Amino acid sequence: MTESVIVVENLTRRFGDFVAVDHINFEVKAGEVVGYLGPNGSGKTTTIRMLLGLLKPSDGKATVLGYDVFKQSEEVRMRVGYMSQKFAIYDDLTTLENLTFYGGVYGINDKARILHTLELVGLNGHENTLTRDLSTGWRQRLSLGIALVHEPKLLFLDEPTSGVDPTARRAFWDLIYQLAEGGVTILVTTHYMDEAEYCERVAVMRDGKLLAMDTPTALKKKIITGDVWEVYAHPLERGLDILAAMDGVERVGLAGDHLRTISSQVEKDAMQSLLMRENISVEKIERGEPTLEDVFLSLAR
Repeated sequence: MTESVIVVENLTRRFGDFVAVDHINFEVKAGEVVGYLGPNGSGKTTTIRMLLGLLKPSDGKATVLGYDVFKQSEEVRMRVGYMSQKFAIYDDLTTLENLTFYGGVYGINDKARILHTLELVGLNGHENTLTRDLSTGWRQRLSLGIALVHEPKLLFLDEPTSGVDPTARRAFWDLIYQLAEGGVTILVTTHYMDEAEYCERVAVMRDGKLLAMDTPTALKKKIITGDVWEVYAHPLERGLDILAAMDGVERVGLAGDHLRTISSQVEKDAMQSLLMRENISVEKIERGEPTLEDVFLSLAR
């Protein structure tokens, strides 16, 4: 049986009267890539800070790699990698100098190992580039390299692709799975719903509460029980108002150039007939597939 590298029991953090994390429970198994999904302010970063022993909980307990994160926080921090949202990279140092400095914090002085880490995150050839001259995507790679320099078996990534372009995001996730194939367990927070599709399991957070945790496929099956329809009709805003008031329609929203509807016991023909009676031009209505965004909106409703 695969061991649990993170075990969280009723973990809670209050700031005065504000409950940032509210009695959450979950486990992460060795070798998993787990997405911690939720909007800004949902409690994702607070959870990670508690798991690193940087923030004392108001209630509950947690272990990381078998260590009590509150009584043995130093043991935890020496054995995990952490990439925060705003990592302290020194702009007046080169990529190699930054990595060498942080390697020294962990007692890593082997230059070959430092260079290997640069190669692992795709920064070979940029050893002498000043960090200030790197794009956001390349800076994120350097931050990841800093989190990996001591070869941890557990990696916490806090919104690692925030602010980078879609191509860089895809490349970053390729790198995450390369690390996972090498045996690294990864807990990654994100507010990008499409990114969460890459994860083996996804935890959905909102207002400090853990609403659900399962594989993306299982979440879609359990949470989205109605039919998804992509409705191409004009004018969109009037069509949205009409469908929103229709019996059996659970949710309807704009999706680019069309409407996306989730409904129970509402047939395609019934929607088309209603829209046409209201002088809405219907180009086509076709069946769609549930997404994690649908899951989140349904849970958060």
